[in-house]
Amino acid sequence: MQRQYQALVSVLAISLAGPVDAYTPPRTADGKPDLQGVWANNTATPLERPAMLQGRAFLTEQEVAALKQRYAQIFAGDGDAAFGDAIFEAVLLDVQKYKPTTFDVPTGNYNAFWLVERDFDNRTSLITDPSDGRMPPVVPEAAGRTMKAYPTQTAEGPEARGLSERCITFGVPDVLAGYNSYYQIVQSPGAVVLHSEKIHDARIVYLDGRPHAPASVRSWNGDSRGHWDGDTLVIETTNLRSSFLIASDALRLTERFTRAGPNTLQYEITVDDPHTWTRPWTLMIPLKRSEQHIYEYACHEGNVGLSGILSGARAEEAQ
Repeated sequence: MQRQYQALVSVLAISLAGPVDAYTPPRTADGKPDLQGVWANNTATPLERPAMLQGRAFLTEQEVAALKQRYAQIFAGDGDAAFGDAIFEAVLLDVQKYKPTTFDVPTGNYNAFWLVERDFDNRTSLITDPSDGRMPPVVPEAAGRTMKAYPTQTAEGPEARGLSERCITFGVPDVLAGYNSYYQIVQSPGAVVLHSEKIHDARIVYLDGRPHAPASVRSWNGDSRGHWDGDTLVIETTNLRSSFLIASDALRLTERFTRAGPNTLQYEITVDDPHTWTRPWTLMIPLKRSEQHIYEYACHEGNVGLSGILSGARAEEAQ
């Protein structure tokens, strides 16, 4: 089956979104593009291009249709849910039954039917630069660095657990698709608010030209300043206590939001961290308009899950 699929992967397709400037966005009262509303990141496209698709930026319509069919077969019913890039990897390899390799590997994930249906398009990676669809090499000082958001899962105390598991943050940027991955944008002439469904993170982005806060003032969401570049909202974020992948606190983000159609918002992120990667790199997530509302994200309803994790670890130690 895998050899058959590799034979099928042979012809390049055109870009998913087409030229952005072909669409004229609606305007707010002050004449700026209207980005307001609820937007969803449910894409199945992986962050990095899989090795077996090396040299292939796009898939054909027939290939995308085949992936959708396999997705419906693998993740229908009562099997384990898959998160992040695991969806695309499982479908690409045409596994008969998905077994989690990340997120709760010892116990298995909760059922797949709890997750939203994922969106497939013809791109083979979210990363658009470098052109190979892969993150650049890391610099020597970053070799072996672990992710703050998902550290080694010991249970010596709450500090050993991941930031999201402790209901602190999912970080900026949050590129995890298909899991409470909805965002609400609210605009005014002097500021834009980016509200994340997960853990109620809300970033206030000032558009009035004020300088960034002093470098000594740091937070999980960083310090964001925005401006308009034509019809694109550009947001520059510094002063992060970074929880993005293995990035250092020197991370600087440039985010670009552009309406590409009545129901599509192109969300482009450039990652610049000379203490982690040898060069800046860029990814693009096509956010889809949603008529759904964002409701409370209770995060363990007082985080009783964390107390269960720690008490379970103490019980194992006693045995």
